Amino acid sequence: MEPHAEHRRLQEMSEGDAWRTWGPYLSERQWGTVREDYSDDGDAWAYFTHDESRSRAYRWGEDGLAGVCDNQQRLCLAVALWNEHDPILKERLFGLTNSEGNHGEDVKEYYFYLDNVPSHAYQRMLYKYPQAPFPYGQLVGMNAARTRHEMEYELLDTGVFDDSRYFDIEVEHAKAAADDLVCRITVHNRGPQAAPIHVLPTVWCRNTWSWAPFDPRPELRAAADQSAIEIDHHELGRWYLHVQPGAELLFCDNDTDAAGLWGGANDSAYPKDSIGRAVVTGDPGVVNPQQRGTKAAAHVRMVVPAGGSVSYSVRLTVSAPGRQPADPFDGVEELIELRRGEADEFYDSITPAAVTPDAKAVMRQALAGMLWSKQCYYFDDDQWLRERHAHPLRPPSKASRNEAWFHMANHDVISMPDTWEYPWYAAWDLAFHTIPLMMVDPGFAKEQLRLMLSPRYLHPTGQIPAYEWNFGDVNPPVHAFATLLVHTNEAARAAGEEIDLAFLSDSFAKLKVNYTWWVNRKDPGGRGLFEGGFLGLDNIGVFDRSKPLPTGGRLEQADGAAWMAMFSQNMLELALMLAEDNPAYEDDVIEFFERFFWIAAAVDPAGNHADELWDDEEGFFYDVLRRPDGTGVRLKVRSLVGLLPICATTVIEASVLAKFPSLTATINRFLDRNSDLVGGIPDPRTPGVNGRRLLSLVDETKLRRILGRMLDEERFLGPHGIRSISRWHLDHPYTFDVDGAEYAVQYEPAESTTGMFGGNSNWRGPVWFPVNLLIIRALLQHHLYYGDAFTIECPTGSGTQMTLFEVAREISDRLVATFLRDGDGNRPVYGGDETFQHDEHWRDLILFYEYFHGDNGAGLGASHQTGWTGVVARLIQLFGHLDGETNLAEGGRPLARPYRAQE
Repeated sequence: MEPHAEHRRLQEMSEGDAWRTWGPYLSERQWGTVREDYSDDGDAWAYFTHDESRSRAYRWGEDGLAGVCDNQQRLCLAVALWNEHDPILKERLFGLTNSEGNHGEDVKEYYFYLDNVPSHAYQRMLYKYPQAPFPYGQLVGMNAARTRHEMEYELLDTGVFDDSRYFDIEVEHAKAAADDLVCRITVHNRGPQAAPIHVLPTVWCRNTWSWAPFDPRPELRAAADQSAIEIDHHELGRWYLHVQPGAELLFCDNDTDAAGLWGGANDSAYPKDSIGRAVVTGDPGVVNPQQRGTKAAAHVRMVVPAGGSVSYSVRLTVSAPGRQPADPFDGVEELIELRRGEADEFYDSITPAAVTPDAKAVMRQALAGMLWSKQCYYFDDDQWLRERHAHPLRPPSKASRNEAWFHMANHDVISMPDTWEYPWYAAWDLAFHTIPLMMVDPGFAKEQLRLMLSPRYLHPTGQIPAYEWNFGDVNPPVHAFATLLVHTNEAARAAGEEIDLAFLSDSFAKLKVNYTWWVNRKDPGGRGLFEGGFLGLDNIGVFDRSKPLPTGGRLEQADGAAWMAMFSQNMLELALMLAEDNPAYEDDVIEFFERFFWIAAAVDPAGNHADELWDDEEGFFYDVLRRPDGTGVRLKVRSLVGLLPICATTVIEASVLAKFPSLTATINRFLDRNSDLVGGIPDPRTPGVNGRRLLSLVDETKLRRILGRMLDEERFLGPHGIRSISRWHLDHPYTFDVDGAEYAVQYEPAESTTGMFGGNSNWRGPVWFPVNLLIIRALLQHHLYYGDAFTIECPTGSGTQMTLFEVAREISDRLVATFLRDGDGNRPVYGGDETFQHDEHWRDLILFYEYFHGDNGAGLGASHQTGWTGVVARLIQLFGHLDGETNLAEGGRPLARPYRAQE
């Protein structure tokens, strides 16, 4: 069958084609980031504010509304708007800083990523713009007056959308070629009266001329007939932004308005905010009358009839012989419809037939959000530290965040968790991002993992950078897991192709360095009981686990041990793949098997101890507080910390073991020698269904006891997934006394009421998709081993027996149902919000939140964290393919099924 157009482009991109050169890489927020922070106190939010962003040139990046740029963010194209009531041009999204929001930083806008494909040949987003003045001050004031125990004050609460008096701004980007982009802006007036709006497609160059090494200043200028903006850039060459008739071309420079901000001297007579001032004040004298600069806009005023729509287009093309058509807009409508149709074909090809239309739309928007969240990230930490006079090797030096990471020089397109709240990469988020990304673009997913292990990112000690607020924070070691998933998915998509041994061997070598960092830095006793700190779970514990404990001593973490056991298993599987081609990797198989075994032995040592991680009386894992005198006490918080050990699970096929008889014999001798320590885990020598072998931290007895709690709807099993803390703690808070000071953990299903880790996320009750995904994977792995003979009551107390495959499907169904319309036509993700639930222009627009209410599924936290919540797309696809396959142990293709050379 002839491949679809987007699949052909994917193939071309894998061979080095330039389709990815232009994309949605322009951030939604650059202000308030660590990169732009040159303050003495390190308060990035206060140093560079939203109010200053329209007037100050950025150092390390750019932001804009519904924008695109090249992959080095040298030339940017975005949309600016004015409703004739706002005091400023709407050039970027507004939100609250960490100190302004009662639950931390929070975007206060409504925008939706509706469509995108891997080549970005077609992409579409929607922004809702009020016709009344945007209530900036009201949002700040009302949220400042609310406590952590109150709900956030949202834009809909202000009344600016009453009577549907707003515009839907639909922005579509379509490529005629890799270097030929059309942008169509369609304004829909949802209100009852005609209303005016100013639309300004804006093009500009990132300011690289004001900073060492002082690049040549580019130039933008008006064509003689005013039909285009000509762009000359020393690296990109000449480009044109063609504009439709009726636009007024306005020019200024992407330079700081020092005079307006601080009363200083300007480098340009027409600084960055000049276009905005010209439009809002109506003063044409504030823009360059010579129509030259480094920033320009095509200014169009339109009056949109009630219930009607008006469109305006621009076209950005490279200068080349024969590339400038007589009419640049001839055939544009046909091009957009063609690309939209190709996007339909692409998503139809990856969506199982069994998926309902509603779930199909959710899956597509989740993946569109993943692709829109690809951002150009530029941060040279060595240069940044020099500019702040904080480089540790260049005195005089002052203390600074990230001073140990001066080796880092990042300038890449990276998948971001959220383009406004988290416009920077986060290590463990990124690993989960690759799971849905590999559904649409396995090459990009693989490149993301390669980046994190490259010398420009990986610390010389072997630590993977966490995020720019503190690269040295410790995220869970999930990159080997992601490497395994990306490989197996890529192999499935390209059946018959050889294994990418170069990628696997290079990744394996660097992952070994990272593994060694963990062993050297996070296992202080050398016994396989790992620490790690907060490990991405923020406020889940009694104490802030990333800081010194108020009791002294240290934590032996059940989740730390589980992550490292899983890391060991993943490395073992990767080594098995590589050993088929190179027997030298057999030593690595043995090493990582032994590593896993020693961790398992430490987690539940022989005998019954009051200070081990496994509590045999309660049938659950807990962190252990190891006091300075060596005594230990379990911190009995029933949380994901105690569920994660079941995720350290993998199955090895009998056919794989048959290829390595000497290796199998060596492992069996090791187990015979240590048979007294095998009791707490399934014996790896005991075959399961089809001769499979199981490596797991929990034997069948432990698994049943843990699942009994996990599948209890009064404890972990919520209507929309597994809660992060047992609901039992609602009426039974866990308290711990330290010298008269009481520390408590209580079930909180919604936003956090504690300021731990800034308070802008909560692991004390809500549902988080990435850990739910790991639990689903663990259930499928155990099902491969135990088969249909293993059944368990689900939900606990219901009398209904399910196989582990059916339990996995049940949890997945609950997660997916968060976004689907229920029997009353409501989507749980939107809770009691009547506008989102029932308005025809809102109800099918999906937001993929950071986490979800533990009792009703309402979205919480960052509203556009398609990143790891985007794994819902993989769940829809996975169980769509497996629909009707109840005996997975005998066939099927579960999530992260272990590698097999022949099938």
